[in-house]
Amino acid sequence: MSTTSIIWIVVAALVAARIAWRITKKRKPAEANAQKTTSAKPKKSLTPTQRKLYTIFAFVKINTRRYFRDRTAIFFTIAFPLIFLFIFGGLFGKNTSVSFKVALLDNSNAPYSQQLVKQLESNDAIKVNKTITTMSQADDQMAHGTIDATIVLPQNFGAVAKDSKIPTGNATVYYTENNAEAAQTLTSLLQAEFAGVNTQFVKTQTPFTVASKQTGKAGLTQFDYTFSGLLGFSILGLGIFGPVNTFPELKKQGVLRRFHTTPIRVWQFFIANVVTQALIGLITMVVMFGVAIAVFHLKVVGNYAELAVFLALSIGMIFGIGLAVGGWAQNERQAAPLVNIITFPMMFLSGTFFPRYLMPEFLQHITNYLPLTPVIDGTRLIATEGKGLLDLGPQLGIMGLWLIVIYAIAFRVFRWE
Repeated sequence: MSTTSIIWIVVAALVAARIAWRITKKRKPAEANAQKTTSAKPKKSLTPTQRKLYTIFAFVKINTRRYFRDRTAIFFTIAFPLIFLFIFGGLFGKNTSVSFKVALLDNSNAPYSQQLVKQLESNDAIKVNKTITTMSQADDQMAHGTIDATIVLPQNFGAVAKDSKIPTGNATVYYTENNAEAAQTLTSLLQAEFAGVNTQFVKTQTPFTVASKQTGKAGLTQFDYTFSGLLGFSILGLGIFGPVNTFPELKKQGVLRRFHTTPIRVWQFFIANVVTQALIGLITMVVMFGVAIAVFHLKVVGNYAELAVFLALSIGMIFGIGLAVGGWAQNERQAAPLVNIITFPMMFLSGTFFPRYLMPEFLQHITNYLPLTPVIDGTRLIATEGKGLLDLGPQLGIMGLWLIVIYAIAFRVFRWE
């Protein structure tokens, strides 16, 4: 990671900490002072438009203070996504090579078999379990999935025939039905190992060959691809689970009823919540990017400003779903089933935890139009492929349509009580 990236991460973290401190340094309960705050008039006389904007600003302060005083909300919006980040970063964050756990049974005492055993034990792609010494033990371990396969060198392996000075032998790879693909790959590795040895004894001509050349471009790692899905998962939790859990509780406490007696209107209340959630979401994204770059060496090739704008739009769109469900539901029992029906298809079909190209083609076409899909695809295009906002026409178009539909429903079903 370059020095410039480290500096930017440190600066962003300091700015986020400064904002959080300024917001939370006052300790008066936000809900108890909601009416007083919104009804208080600024010192200077304002125009009607300025007064409406002032009301929105007041509620942004109230909502932000409430968030930073809620430890549970901070955990689920910042700490919980980081847990998933470390899990998937541990799985995909390093360019680890594929390895196979095998048992190696050498029934031959020939010098070449002993040489082959040493070569296989030093091969990074093959992890030999030296505690297994019999075929019965190997069968038991393969049945329980402890090892992938068993390599057996028979008694005559590496023996030199009387009429020839060339050692010969046939190694056998045993595997269970569940590990057929691993065994095929392992067999190919052994064949490649033997091919190098065979050329030492028998000179053969190869009319057809294949060569590989590096393109000079750095490709995406599996973690680079997965990280965009983790951001989508974080936005989903931030935009839906937050208001769905908060609004019914505020209704039960009568807080929204008191808000309704203030000059605030529904559209002002919505804008205030969207702005608050976008600010909180961007702080969460800064933390996730900082950890991913510093710990797991994420390569961000896109423009950070464009990425921030796109993420803010994404949070605003997804947050509309939470406003609609949370604003409609009178209690948690009404909200929980509906939010599960909405979020689980997006969580598993929008490319959050695994690529969509692994799905059947017809399902890929359907999932293109889920609200979370353009969010994840657009984030991946900007962060890992260097695309700009002007290159995201399809994603922004789908998000724009969902933005209209979602907020039309949210305005229609929202209830103060």
